[in-house]
Amino acid sequence: MNPTNTTPLSFKQTLWAYIQLMRLNRPVGIYLVLWPALWALWLGAGGFPGWLILSVFVSGAVLMRSAGCVINDYADRHFDGHVARTCQRPIAAGLIKPKSALVFFLILCLIAFGLVLLLNPLTISLSLGAVLLAALYPFMKRFTYWPQAFLGAAFAWAVPMGFAATANAVPWQAWPIFIITLIWALIYDTAYAIGDKEDDLKIGVKSTAILFGERVQAVIGVFQILMLLGLIWIGHLFALGWVYHLSLGAVAGLFLYHQKLLGLNQPSMAFKAFLNNHWVGFVVLLGIAFDQNLQSLGVN
Repeated sequence: MNPTNTTPLSFKQTLWAYIQLMRLNRPVGIYLVLWPALWALWLGAGGFPGWLILSVFVSGAVLMRSAGCVINDYADRHFDGHVARTCQRPIAAGLIKPKSALVFFLILCLIAFGLVLLLNPLTISLSLGAVLLAALYPFMKRFTYWPQAFLGAAFAWAVPMGFAATANAVPWQAWPIFIITLIWALIYDTAYAIGDKEDDLKIGVKSTAILFGERVQAVIGVFQILMLLGLIWIGHLFALGWVYHLSLGAVAGLFLYHQKLLGLNQPSMAFKAFLNNHWVGFVVLLGIAFDQNLQSLGVN
């Protein structure tokens, strides 16, 4: 639709436009936010964190990822119309007004904050950092080639919040997990940015995919190795056993598969590697949860 089109939308069309604005039709981003949060909850609680805390974090992941997508499209409203992949996004297509999107972003943040109020004061105070990082990230691509690092920080902020919610403290061991999550974002979001590289160069938007250039596959490989080493360290810090380390073998296998996809040098295959990355987080979560369960039974 032309952005100047003033034809009123039906309720169904409006609802679908907001679903697209929040990317609820593309839930992989929710998983990428959620898995590190659940790592932190299980490690912080030493097992199942309880239904209240779990429900708040799952709902919060959906709401804050949605809010991040909304503010991203608001920030990129003057760019998206010039990019083939994004020109049909609701704001760029004129389906949702920029001011309405900004108000909607604030509403989503307020709902998420309302949920956090069910938790302890430390978690409530940390939640303010999550909103700041979510709002900051979309604008970084104009000033730095490392916007993926800011995305990683926004996604990783759920880690200290997870420890705060379960242990009412943020031990130093939480910060290596924070860094690992940030590195993971550099892996998958660089793969995502490969598909936008040509359009980003035309409109002057920066990314790690542009920064790394022809070395992008090799650099992603270095980040994958760093993440694996970091996850091994986490196993040591939290005294996790063979089940957890077996899951890291599966992670290594997934990373090799992603390297194979990236080696095809096709944007569509890089995007496939991005989509497949959420299984990395899921496998790590399974390793943590099953390992802790066996330890509680005295088996591991």
